[in-house]
Amino acid sequence: TGGHTTEILRLLSCLSESYSPRHYVFADSDKMSEAKICSFEKKRAETFPNSQFTLDRIPRSREVRQSWTSSVVTTLYSMLYSLPLTYKLKPDLILCNGPGTCVPVCVSALLLGLLGIKRTIIVYVESICRVETLSLSGKILYYFSDYFIVQWPNLKEKYPKSVFLGRIV
Repeated sequence: TGGHTTEILRLLSCLSESYSPRHYVFADSDKMSEAKICSFEKKRAETFPNSQFTLDRIPRSREVRQSWTSSVVTTLYSMLYSLPLTYKLKPDLILCNGPGTCVPVCVSALLLGLLGIKRTIIVYVESICRVETLSLSGKILYYFSDYFIVQWPNLKEKYPKSVFLGRIV
């Protein structure tokens, strides 16, 4: 919850004001991210006063240490919320970094693309703490993302489709 949000906000701090509006999607059980995002956006508004953002909550797709079998059900449930949200927002770009919440959002965006409704570019940035292996979200989205960024050379060697940029967060 806290680590992924901190990492994504570090990435967003480098973006120009042309990346507006920004739509943040996080798990409904995540109490920490909303405060971090609002604080980040308040500070960003000092530099970019016309900057716009929204906050959206979806059911958590997978809890830490949740069984594989039950996580399929909870992820499908999360997709039921993600699909109408993704359809409403029709994002040009999804920038995500690993929490399970990003999987249903990305799958929903892929579905919109397959249906010819809206093509979305998906950029996945694996967490800096993933040195030897990918996260579960990374293992899934490695095959579906347009750009898959890793922050350690070991991962680039194991996953040739990935892009190694060094430490970016």
